[in-house]
Amino acid sequence: MSQLSEHLRQATPVVAQRGEGVHLYGIDGRRYLDFTAGIGVTSTGHCHPRVVAAAQEQVATLIHGQYTTVLHQPLQRLVEKLGDVLPTGLDSLFFVNSGSEAVEAAMRLARQATGRPNIVVAHGGFHGRTVAAASLTTSGTKIRTGFGPLMAGVAITPFPNAYHYGWDEETATRFALREFDHLLQTVSDPDDTAAILVEPVLGEGGYVPANSAFLQGLRERADRHGILLILDEIQTGVGRTGRFWGHDHFDVTPDVLVTAKGLASGFPLSGIAAPQALMHKVRPGSQGGTYGGNAVACAAACATLDVIAEEGLVANAAAMGARLRSGLEDVAAKTPAIGDVRGLGLMLASEFTTADGEPDPATALRAQQAAADEGLLLLTCGPWGNVVRMIPALVVTEGQVDDALRAWTSAVETATTT
Repeated sequence: MSQLSEHLRQATPVVAQRGEGVHLYGIDGRRYLDFTAGIGVTSTGHCHPRVVAAAQEQVATLIHGQYTTVLHQPLQRLVEKLGDVLPTGLDSLFFVNSGSEAVEAAMRLARQATGRPNIVVAHGGFHGRTVAAASLTTSGTKIRTGFGPLMAGVAITPFPNAYHYGWDEETATRFALREFDHLLQTVSDPDDTAAILVEPVLGEGGYVPANSAFLQGLRERADRHGILLILDEIQTGVGRTGRFWGHDHFDVTPDVLVTAKGLASGFPLSGIAAPQALMHKVRPGSQGGTYGGNAVACAAACATLDVIAEEGLVANAAAMGARLRSGLEDVAAKTPAIGDVRGLGLMLASEFTTADGEPDPATALRAQQAAADEGLLLLTCGPWGNVVRMIPALVVTEGQVDDALRAWTSAVETATTT
């Protein structure tokens, strides 16, 4: 008798039967507030009627039109719609299925366009689980352990994680930029460095936002040395942070942008965007894939972008994120076990620490599990698993935020008094 791998362990006890908006319904009939959104994927909520209708119509028309064999209209429409929201100048697109594939496509483009071998990543970043993507990932050893040797040509530079270092943000940023300069002098000469790859907000690494000084500092150094700046917007993009792209908070423009997750409201779709002149430098035949740019996924993505624009979901993410953060900070102020609350928009987290400031994954897990008992689904993250994150769909309402905060308050009380 076959079964799922024992290592596909679910973070909650729910067996989902259906979803609607920010709610999941279990086979037991119970309704749950889903503040995981499929790890930031269901941006317009579960089964938004317009996304469902677009997918249903496309399924009945053309399910798969392989994009290096034929073009199809959903793909063409998606390219046009993304042109309205992408940074100026990033006007050439390539689509695949997963975040890992898109990251590797960006890395391949950088190496081929520059003729340089090395990629610099920021410490704490998560970029995927394939061999190359895992080689670029430092959010936790579980992603990298046990299948080395990993890909060569990767160097790691600090991220300005002020809470981790115990510094103020300015000090952490100065340190991170100074260490990047040091890395270029000691590990990867600029002439060998193709790109710097970084998330605007560390995702699996603990929901730690970057800042303007850091990203602008990387931008200046990239320009000075002919290095490409690649921003991994897989989790931070498509309105998640209260701006359409996470980097919009920091007044910086990448050379290459990577997107996935919330782009198609749950259908597998990812891609990279770059200037045409840069994308032209990729080697012929190195971009492709059987399922990339699938017609149904593209139709769902077009509907997703329409819903986000017409329902004002980016502004809603900013407003509801501010409301949620205020409530999380109120809980933290009464809870010594919560050392930090951070994030942007509807990408927020609470970090649990012991009395002496050490990571406290046990209490974080108790809080996450107690929240599920209260009907609120959450996930943990961070290198030690001591960070509990909240990433509801962008359609979340004031009432739903308040319901989540009531459940969280109760869960934290349970976790810290057990």
